[in-house]
Amino acid sequence: MRRSRGLATALTLALAGTCTAMGLGLVEQAAAITPPVAFTADELPTWQANGVVWALAQAGDQVFVGGTFSALRPPDGAAGTEQEAVNFATLDAATGAPTSCKLSFTVGSGSATVRALVLSPDKSTLYAGGYFGAVNGTAVSSLAAIDVATCTVKTGFRPAFAATVRALAVSGDTVYAGGDFLTVAGQPRERFAAVDAADGTLKPFTANADEPGRAVELTPDGQHVILGGDFFTVGGTNSHALAVVDATSGAVTKAYPGFIENNSVVKDIATDATGFYTGNEGTGGGVFDGRIALNLSDYGQRWRDTCLGATQAVLPYQDVLYSASHAHDCSSVGEYPDGQRHHLLAQPTTATGKLGWAPDTNDGIGEGIGPRVMTVGAKSGVQYLWVGGEFTTVNGAAQQSLTRFASTGDTGAPSVPVASAVSFKPGEVQVRWRTSLDLDDSTLTYKVYRGGSATPIATVAADSLFFRRPQASWTDTTVTAGQSYTYRVTATDAAGNASALSATASVTVPTSADGYPSAVRADGAQLFWRYDESALPFVADSSDGNQSGVHLNAPALRQTPGAVSGASTAIGFNGTDTQVYGDRRQNVGSTYSIETWFKTNTTTGGKLVGFGNNQARGSSQYDKHIYMTNDGRLVYGVYSGGTHTVTTAAAYNDNQWHHVVATQGPGGMTLYVDGVQKGTLGFTAHENFTGYWHVGGDSLGGWPDRPVSEYWAGQLDETAVYPTVLSAAQVQNHHALATAPADSVVEVQAAEDTYANAGAPGTNYGTSGSLAVRGSSFYASYLRFNLPAAPAGTVLKSATLSVKTSTMSGAGTTDTVSVLPVTGSWTEAGTTYANRPALGSPALGSFAGLAEGSAVQTTGLDKATVAGALGSAYSLALSSAGTDALWLWSSEAAANEGSPKLTLTFGAP
Repeated sequence: MRRSRGLATALTLALAGTCTAMGLGLVEQAAAITPPVAFTADELPTWQANGVVWALAQAGDQVFVGGTFSALRPPDGAAGTEQEAVNFATLDAATGAPTSCKLSFTVGSGSATVRALVLSPDKSTLYAGGYFGAVNGTAVSSLAAIDVATCTVKTGFRPAFAATVRALAVSGDTVYAGGDFLTVAGQPRERFAAVDAADGTLKPFTANADEPGRAVELTPDGQHVILGGDFFTVGGTNSHALAVVDATSGAVTKAYPGFIENNSVVKDIATDATGFYTGNEGTGGGVFDGRIALNLSDYGQRWRDTCLGATQAVLPYQDVLYSASHAHDCSSVGEYPDGQRHHLLAQPTTATGKLGWAPDTNDGIGEGIGPRVMTVGAKSGVQYLWVGGEFTTVNGAAQQSLTRFASTGDTGAPSVPVASAVSFKPGEVQVRWRTSLDLDDSTLTYKVYRGGSATPIATVAADSLFFRRPQASWTDTTVTAGQSYTYRVTATDAAGNASALSATASVTVPTSADGYPSAVRADGAQLFWRYDESALPFVADSSDGNQSGVHLNAPALRQTPGAVSGASTAIGFNGTDTQVYGDRRQNVGSTYSIETWFKTNTTTGGKLVGFGNNQARGSSQYDKHIYMTNDGRLVYGVYSGGTHTVTTAAAYNDNQWHHVVATQGPGGMTLYVDGVQKGTLGFTAHENFTGYWHVGGDSLGGWPDRPVSEYWAGQLDETAVYPTVLSAAQVQNHHALATAPADSVVEVQAAEDTYANAGAPGTNYGTSGSLAVRGSSFYASYLRFNLPAAPAGTVLKSATLSVKTSTMSGAGTTDTVSVLPVTGSWTEAGTTYANRPALGSPALGSFAGLAEGSAVQTTGLDKATVAGALGSAYSLALSSAGTDALWLWSSEAAANEGSPKLTLTFGAP
């Protein structure tokens, strides 16, 4: 449609080193490019035209290009390197460079153009249609035949078309044409005609249409011709935009009255062995802009893809339908809502669901349509998908009118995962990440690394598409309470192209279950956004539902203090355009609960949480929402034939944290604030539509007490959605747990560290980037930490020490390394082996060997000893009785990853 404005996750897990014992297999490496897609999304260097490409055809290793242009230039577009090319060019399929075949299509007055190219079945003759009067000076009339071997005009082929030819098809002895003409060789032929393939003489075929023809295609058996265009009648028969006619007479075989919307047309038709496919374009509202698949057996519809976005070309190839359009709204087929344009898509020839192939162009010049035509060329066993049109960029890089993609040589790596980690209870860490984007692979392999290790602890396979990037997650059950861990994630495609490592996600495992999030999860939340992220745009889901979210327009992250006691942070919204929307399209039934915490002093209201049918744009369907009026009252509403609301009497814009829960189920609607029921309504119906959860803003048109702003100005925290009705007792429990004292975690970096070396008794290593430990010959490492006092009302619940092995060969050790108290005084700048401090006893903890691979290692320390040193500077030493040296990063090393480090957990006595 021309307008003025611009999977479920499949997881396979393999624990490193334990696959055999657990009976789990490693993910098999798939063939390059996720089948059935046949081409990469990596654009290849291709010469460019300085105008619009309307037509493409392929013969041998040549690709013929027709359009409205005057020159070609190389892929880099360097000045002074242009070659004249008047509306036509021949390029090498494998290199994308011009060949020696050069033809100029011209006209005496007006602008010449080539709109259609087709080859004879034996590929010896190229037929070109458009609006032109001569080819290389040889007089023709809008349709010409070119000898492919000699690149010369066939002067014996002289049909006379009185207007533009827009479409061509050819059988063994006949060329079929569609366009704007009303006569051919002086005889009436309205918009469609057939001429002899050898000499161009007019044939009896008559399929007169009342409006222009834009597409002509033969059925594989050659018995029928499929016509497409703007028309409403063919041969006097009512058949808008599409018709099937007899190949000899032109008589209508199959008409399609009312089959395609009146304000839509057919721009392209393509066939394969089983059916034919139409590309459709519409103007105005209520149009059909997508694609239709029809069976050859009965010419009936197989499927209809109702995406909006002016489809210009369709190309079936190896059971995949590739299409050129600017599809901006595929919500009607359960995919992405109205928003960004996507110009190149692929789907099975059997269904509407999009595949993992999505290179992109821009709209470009002219009408701003983007790509307009496609063909497949081949050379040396490699297939090339060629795309032409009016675009000026491909995959974000400058490239005009022509591009191509190969069947091999996938070089594009997936995007870097955005990862986070969380732990709610002892013995368990959930690592989460937004699945990556790869334009030609929908199935990616993710590797999870712990503690800086070079060996992944887990491998996970997950599916994603450019419009559906669900959260993937993995749970580490090999962690120890009270210890800190770091995780990083990479994504790899089927060809082995790997993303960079994600940013480090850090987490400390609690020594007891965290009350509030544990209750939310136990009560069945299937979406739980805690807003603890430190980077855009991924909002992790802490439930088992993997329903992550996306930040829009950069809301403020890690706002403190959050609503819940402990380390959790909140998110801030500006009341103008910031929000979070869900990554998963879904249908919400009539039984659910919505929960969140909020804090604001706004006087312009706004939506806190709601369900709508769009993502980054305002929704046209929206309900199941909680919003605030200008005077601070809360409204909970659903829509079904009208608005149905529950509204609080009191205002809550007092800049304090408040808890709100809204439920609907068989008993009707209930609204709670701060654990207390504030209103009910015995209404159980709802509007049934698919959409996305929104936090911080979305449409509110037509709702009572509509605030000045649809966007929320304030902070939100701990948003959860349940597929059940929370009871009053559950709501009250959540409110109480949020204000109960929670454990707090303090990380203390080493203030000073060094080591002593018996082999160099007078040398100080205080500025070294390394620490060393060995029994013989002797090395010992010394660490000083400035310990905080316990927060008021809390005690030390656990203490852990983290160190990181260096990258040198043999840095790890098989010996036990003890953590000992230091009894003497020392300084980082002055300590040597000769004046080293004494080591005390007993040991506070120990490492039973440390692995190679520059990895962070953690051990627990004696809680009572560390507690006794709180509020003071405290020294530890690392010592060993063995002969296998251990090498660690010191605090001065750039790669230390925050080590050496003490992690202290404080909580209620």
